[in-house]
Amino acid sequence: MSTSVLPAAGAHEALETTAAREATRGLVEITKVRKSFGATEVLEGISLTVEPGGVAVIVGPSGSGKSTLLRTINHLEKVDAGFIAIDGTLVGYEVRGRRLHELREKEILRQRTEIGMVFQNFNLFPHLTALENVTEAPVVAPRAGKPRLSKAEARERGLELLDRVGLKDRAGAYPRQLSGGQQQRVAIARALALDPKILLFDEPTSALDPELVNEVLDVIRELANSGTTLIIVTHEMGFARDVADTVVFMDQGQIVEQGTPEQIFTNPQEDRTRSFFSKVIEPAFNI
Repeated sequence: MSTSVLPAAGAHEALETTAAREATRGLVEITKVRKSFGATEVLEGISLTVEPGGVAVIVGPSGSGKSTLLRTINHLEKVDAGFIAIDGTLVGYEVRGRRLHELREKEILRQRTEIGMVFQNFNLFPHLTALENVTEAPVVAPRAGKPRLSKAEARERGLELLDRVGLKDRAGAYPRQLSGGQQQRVAIARALALDPKILLFDEPTSALDPELVNEVLDVIRELANSGTTLIIVTHEMGFARDVADTVVFMDQGQIVEQGTPEQIFTNPQEDRTRSFFSKVIEPAFNI
C-alpha cells in the first residue's frame, strides 16, 4: 500500500535542495512536519535541523508532541505533511512529480537500520540473553551498505558493545535477571550494534527507579562525546543542560523556543518556556 502526501507550498524546491546536499553522516532535517491523531493535531508544522554529531535534547510538558516527533524520524509514525531527511535522503517517502509516496515496508526497514532507537521500556527479547539481544540485528538485518556479520564476528562486536556500556560480565544473563538500568544499557548496546547514523532516545530513564537513572545517563553522556548524532527526549533537566548542543522546548505540538543550554535555561525568551522551567527546575539549578 502506498500513501502519498502533497508537500506544502515551497516544499518541492526544499526537497530538491535537500536531495542535492553533499553526503554527510547524521544530518537530520525536519521540515514543516504535521501529524494528527483523529481531530487532534499533535505536531503543528515542526521544523528542526540537527547537524552531524550534534546533540539535540527535546523538553516540554507531557502531551506536547515530543515522543511523536521522535517516532516520525524513523517513520514509526507517518507524517501527514512536511518531510524528514537524513543526510539528504527522505525518510519513509520518495518524490514522484510533486508528491511524496510512501516507500515499501522493506525499504523503510532498511532505512531504520541507520536510525538507532532506545525506548522507555527497553523492548528486549525476553528469551534471548543480553549478548543475543545485541547480536541479533547485525546477523539477521545488517545496515544498508554493510556486510552481514558472521555469528563469530557479531559475538565479538556484541561483547565490545556490552563492555562499552559496562555489562560485558552480564552477557549471558536474560532480561529478567537484569535490573532496569542494566536492561536499558543493553538496549543502548543493541541500538549501537548496526553503527547507526543517528540515535534516538525516548525518555530513556522514565521507567527506572531513581537510583538507577545515573548509570544510564552516564552511558548517554559518553555517547554524546562520540560524534554520533543524538536526539533525546527527556525530563532530566540537569542532564539536558549537561549534554546538549541544542535544547528544544516544545508545547502544544509546536517548537516554542530553541537554543543553547545557556540560552534556554538561564535566559528563555518566551513566557511559556519561563513558566515551564519555573515549575520543573529547582531554584538552585538556575544559578
